[in-house]
Amino acid sequence: MAAIEVKVPQLSESVSEATLIQWKKQAGEAVKRDEILVELETDKVTLEVPSPADGVLAKIVQPDGATVHADEVIAVVDTEGKASAAPAPSAAAPKPAPAPAAKPAPAPAAASVSTYGSAPASAPATTGGAPASAQADFDVIVIGSGPGGYIAAIRAAQLGKSVACIEEWKDPAGKPRLGGTCLNVGCIPSKALLASSEHFEQARHGLAEHGVQVKGVTLDLAQMIKRKAAIVDKFTGGVEFLFRKNKVTWIKGHGKLKGRRADGVIEVEANEGGAAKPYTARNVIVATGSKARHLPNVPVDNRIVADNEGALSFDSVPKKLAVIGAGVIGLELGSVWRRLGSEVTILEALPTFLGAVDESIAREAAKQFAKQGLTIHLGVNIGEVSTTAKGVSIAYKDKTGADQKLDADRLIVSIGRVPNTDDLGLDAVGLATDARGFIPVDDQCRTSTPGIYAIGDVVRGPMLAHKAEDEGVMVAEVIDGQKPHIDYNCIPWVIYTEPEIAWVGKTEAQLKAEGRAYRTGQFPMSANGRALGLGRPEGFVKMIADASTDELLGVHIISANASDLIAEGVAALEFKAASEDIGIISHPHPSLSEVMREAALAVQKRALNM
Repeated sequence: MAAIEVKVPQLSESVSEATLIQWKKQAGEAVKRDEILVELETDKVTLEVPSPADGVLAKIVQPDGATVHADEVIAVVDTEGKASAAPAPSAAAPKPAPAPAAKPAPAPAAASVSTYGSAPASAPATTGGAPASAQADFDVIVIGSGPGGYIAAIRAAQLGKSVACIEEWKDPAGKPRLGGTCLNVGCIPSKALLASSEHFEQARHGLAEHGVQVKGVTLDLAQMIKRKAAIVDKFTGGVEFLFRKNKVTWIKGHGKLKGRRADGVIEVEANEGGAAKPYTARNVIVATGSKARHLPNVPVDNRIVADNEGALSFDSVPKKLAVIGAGVIGLELGSVWRRLGSEVTILEALPTFLGAVDESIAREAAKQFAKQGLTIHLGVNIGEVSTTAKGVSIAYKDKTGADQKLDADRLIVSIGRVPNTDDLGLDAVGLATDARGFIPVDDQCRTSTPGIYAIGDVVRGPMLAHKAEDEGVMVAEVIDGQKPHIDYNCIPWVIYTEPEIAWVGKTEAQLKAEGRAYRTGQFPMSANGRALGLGRPEGFVKMIADASTDELLGVHIISANASDLIAEGVAALEFKAASEDIGIISHPHPSLSEVMREAALAVQKRALNM
């Protein structure tokens, strides 16, 4: 007997148990891979558990009505077993009505395809893509399963489309993973390490003032990395659960455009391990994300010279760490390793620090980072980078033109990201990237080829996960015939340092360049009771409003929890609120959010606690 355990899938962050509603198969019956075995129900959703392989349902461990938990074994499938004979029907049993003819499967059967439930029936004709009358495997195929891709797939499925998502990502152990860069080696693991490193620094230096004396604090880096990996595993498994819940087909492999038929149907190929399989769709959404930009002639081995991926998995804390690039990634990863004990030096080619940030915020950030021990050199010109088995040496000219050299144990290269369009087959459907490598699209992410859309990091605009998510929802709704819209001025930015930096809307410099009259209001965290109680008095909130209409034009924050506080500013800008609107809204006391209200009142010089 070759037994495979059937386990309860990861449910969600907040749900740990489910009720087993009904077995669709009985012990001894033959089962096919991905055939639904049982339904589970939580207080939030109903989900289906498929068979992991062809075989026989050898054993049912938990009966109907049982309460089960994530990762609990509920059945066993024997891949070498034979089905038992079906029992003869009772003489008194009524003869069942003939079953309707089965509909053809939405995609060719293949070992590399995980189809979670049957696909919904085709929706009415979509806008831009092939008509519903055209024969295709799917209404929508999404290439890429990062935040933009998986959200696009889920939203399209919610709207009744048959959807597949092609993803080639594999973890270091070779296991296929959903979630793209963000969930696997980007947003999620980096924030996990930022939190862990902050706890370590607090235990060493920040608890004494609270009357908590801690001695002999040591770092278990392996456990820290293990925790990060567990969070990634949970989150990527959560996306897989969402695909099952929404009946999105996961096609494993590299997705590539192959052509567009006369009837408008798009031909796509998925290649896994050299085996190419064809699929067709009425609409295709390209969501292949971006990859780290590397220095020319400086190989990244992710041991001595690392990009963001390698810098999340160092096996030891470097005594001296060099970082090239003082942007979001450089500051966040530099902060992680500084807290864990590295002497960090950041080299930045631009003459100004955080040039996209409001100038007053950037000045405060530079002051705070210097106090923490981050050394940042601006206006440098990187020369030769040489590596050995033990370290790296960087030759550069400083802002005065003088020759300098920086020796370090490791180097993180964080000089931006480039769109990931490698071997995508754009030319096969009449598309090409622009001079910067982006796929040209209109305001609703349509390419010049009908039925093909592109979202996220492969198109214009900020390379932000939440921007990609918004575009994924928008495109799914455009395909459905709706008329959604994104105001890109209302997409927030966050840098997860300590203090955090967040902003939305216009900076003072941008408004001056536009010649628009404005007023500002600013309020410090040091005058907020909650911030003082937390021991986080650094920073402030700044609001910018139109001088005549009081419409809120920009919100800029440097403080603890700025990533959460900025959401109020986003809502205000989206609904064209005035600064007065925030000023008259009650905010809980004591809370950090009170500083939002005080900054809004300060626009009209009405701050109450300053």
